[in-house]
Amino acid sequence: MTAPNPTDSAGRHRGPLEGTLVVDLSRALAGPHAGMMLGDLGARVIKVENPDGGDDTRGWGPPFVGEPGGRESTYFLSCNRNKESITLDLKDQDGRRVLRELVGRADVLVENFRPGTLDRLGFDPATLAELNPRLVVLSISGFGHDGPEGQRAGYDQIAQGEAGLMSLTGSGPDDPQRLGVPIGDLLAGIHGAYGVLAALLERERTGRGQVVRTSLLASIVSVLAFQGTRWTVGGEVPRAQGNHHPSIAPYGLFRCADGAVQIAVGSEGLWRRFAVAFGLDPADPRWESNAGRVGRRAELIQAVEEAFAGYGSEELLAKLGEAGVPAGRVRTLDEVFAWEQTQSQHLALALDHPTLGRIEVPGGPLRFFRPDGTETTRLEHGAPPRLGEHEDAVRAWLGGVLAGAESR
Repeated sequence: MTAPNPTDSAGRHRGPLEGTLVVDLSRALAGPHAGMMLGDLGARVIKVENPDGGDDTRGWGPPFVGEPGGRESTYFLSCNRNKESITLDLKDQDGRRVLRELVGRADVLVENFRPGTLDRLGFDPATLAELNPRLVVLSISGFGHDGPEGQRAGYDQIAQGEAGLMSLTGSGPDDPQRLGVPIGDLLAGIHGAYGVLAALLERERTGRGQVVRTSLLASIVSVLAFQGTRWTVGGEVPRAQGNHHPSIAPYGLFRCADGAVQIAVGSEGLWRRFAVAFGLDPADPRWESNAGRVGRRAELIQAVEEAFAGYGSEELLAKLGEAGVPAGRVRTLDEVFAWEQTQSQHLALALDHPTLGRIEVPGGPLRFFRPDGTETTRLEHGAPPRLGEHEDAVRAWLGGVLAGAESR
């Protein structure tokens, strides 16, 4: 399949997925984030929305921005750049006809309905494969597509709790906290996108597509990392313990004269340099090994904060830098997006929105370079679309198949 997606007027590369067509049926965050990632890589992404209000996140606020009658949710703006929007009622015969036409042309279909919903609409995996044997389907659910609780609705905070993440997060064991972003949704989108890329690569060998499935539950459990093996291998149930690493010390947030800084003393060599720089005895028998420091963490934290008490954060960070100790401040988001390092990594994207004008959104995490150093990262991005904004363009591209559809 080839979805025309020419280079922009400046001749910049549009990304490694240029020419790939993605039909995005998803809403909320997990699926849209996956679709946006594929769009950032150069794919043409057509977002199919319900004509009655569109994606749920269009109404998730405040905050909203824009004038009355043209307000946009900042939530929607966060996960839908580089997409075109059309509206289809998939319970309607004409809407299903148009979707069949899109499926026939697509390389990828993204959906995050509750398991079984797309089947009931007449687009089960066998039917999709019949319409397009090369189609890769990404299907994201809350708790998995099978198993005893596969039919549960998936909401991020619930999944964070059920998958154990909240038990690891907070000031202590009796203070479970969710992360400040819906990490289960975001991880499901990220995992889904890389699953799609793997399926597209396999399609080059087999000529056939397949269904890629992931869930919020799977995406969180799969990244429990050393906390997971503390239980599965070590037989120890991890619990929340605030802003200090459970297995390395000193590693965490430490108070100083005018606030706090973070340090990561991740090796014995670093410990010795750190201790000498701040008047601690690196050979103190309580702290001469990482295991000893972890076992007497409370005493160590007290000693480190006493050593830091005479420093302001800027002076302290400079001294830590001189000692070669990894360290940093805790920035607010306005500081993050004003930071020159953030800007240098294309992590603040300026987009021209049809009603809001120039807006800035968080950028994608990947950059691409040729061996000669030429950057081929996609640098020109499309703003998140208004509901149905590309109806006419997509109808024209489909060669009149939508001509008989009722005006949405």
